Amino acid sequence: MIFENIKLGKNVNIDPSSVINNVIIGDNVKIAKRVTLFGSSEEMLEIGNDSYIGMNCFLHGYAGKVKIGCHVSFAQNVILMTDSGPNASKQMQRIFPIISGNVTIGDHSWIGAHSIIMPGIKIGKFSVVAANSFVNIDVPDFSICGGTPAKIIRRMSKEEIDLITKDSICKRPKMTHGLAPK
Repeated sequence: MIFENIKLGKNVNIDPSSVINNVIIGDNVKIAKRVTLFGSSEEMLEIGNDSYIGMNCFLHGYAGKVKIGCHVSFAQNVILMTDSGPNASKQMQRIFPIISGNVTIGDHSWIGAHSIIMPGIKIGKFSVVAANSFVNIDVPDFSICGGTPAKIIRRMSKEEIDLITKDSICKRPKMTHGLAPK
């Protein structure tokens, strides 16, 4: 595990096989095996309280801000990126320019296994991304999306929204613990 420019909340569990830097992690967060999380020194990657990042996830926040809400679950093998493109070839970039943008995942959302979240995407609160999805569209609050490319499958009903939002509280991380040792 690499410790550099990290702010940890209380009761954070990070598997030793994971690599992290330039992150702010809230309370009661669990980072599973072989996860790579990184932001930049200018735009630290943020994970809200009570969230879970599953095995083999790769969250790339070097080129833009990544903000993950509280109570968010990432299943295994999810890729989230703030830029993409043919980085090694300036000639190919003439036709396929590098895409970059901030990524936001709303509170209480669930990202399914093997999904890819592209740059510039916003996934609303209480939303679901089905497994094996390629998300290149914004996902509204209380929505379920899936597919390659992802499409909105449906919006949750009023009854479902009432059920899942009852007693819902999201406390924002208090970052008083400072930086982890380098």
